[in-house]
Amino acid sequence: MQFDSVDYEIKGTTALITLNEPDKLNALSSGIRSGLITALTTADDDPAVRVIIITGAGEKSFCAGADISGFEFNSTYIREFMSKVIDVLALPENVTKPVIAAVNGFAFGGGFEIAIACDFVIASEQAKFGVPEIQLGLLPGFAIVRLNELVGRQKAKYLSMLGEPMSAQEAEDLGLVLKVVPHDELLTQAFALAEKLASKPQMAIRYAKSIYNRDLGGADITYAKDAMPFLFTDDDAKEGVTAFREKRKPVFK
Repeated sequence: MQFDSVDYEIKGTTALITLNEPDKLNALSSGIRSGLITALTTADDDPAVRVIIITGAGEKSFCAGADISGFEFNSTYIREFMSKVIDVLALPENVTKPVIAAVNGFAFGGGFEIAIACDFVIASEQAKFGVPEIQLGLLPGFAIVRLNELVGRQKAKYLSMLGEPMSAQEAEDLGLVLKVVPHDELLTQAFALAEKLASKPQMAIRYAKSIYNRDLGGADITYAKDAMPFLFTDDDAKEGVTAFREKRKPVFK
């Protein structure tokens, strides 16, 4: 089954969701965003599904972040864009069932944020993680409100202010990844974890997720939606996005 640019498959009690625009490194196009919303909602509403796995099509990328090819620099567009994107990134936190990110390649920007919104992250040894938005004069709209509690204030600042990529092992050392596995074992390991979770009492599993996530998705998300659009109006942000489109190094002022 396919929802826009996302493949959806049921295997036993697990829903496998695959972001499927590998030629664009599974960037967060409108087709990926709408498909992911439908797939996660469908899995959450299906009583036969106990666990959800999200992965990326192809060998290179889980999700390479936002698709800014058609981005417009006006306040209404920016506010609506950020609000919609942040809601998609946060969705794995808000479904009631456990969500596993099986990260097969690049998880940059929005892809990194989808991964950390999942309950568990299993990474291929080939995976790379990072929030490179600073290179465009921007900041990660969702990770900016999550990294602090995941890795601590100092490391959160380091990751978001420098925007440098890190290996799967470095991400595991920071606590962002549950475990790193050989590339050809990624889905096997993800399904093995899914089967273990599915074998547990499901009411307890759902309560555990709800209780651990009880402080997420409140005022911090609202603040990110309200505050982040202002960054896009800065001249450096405009230069960063323009330089990215023109495939040149930005000149920040």
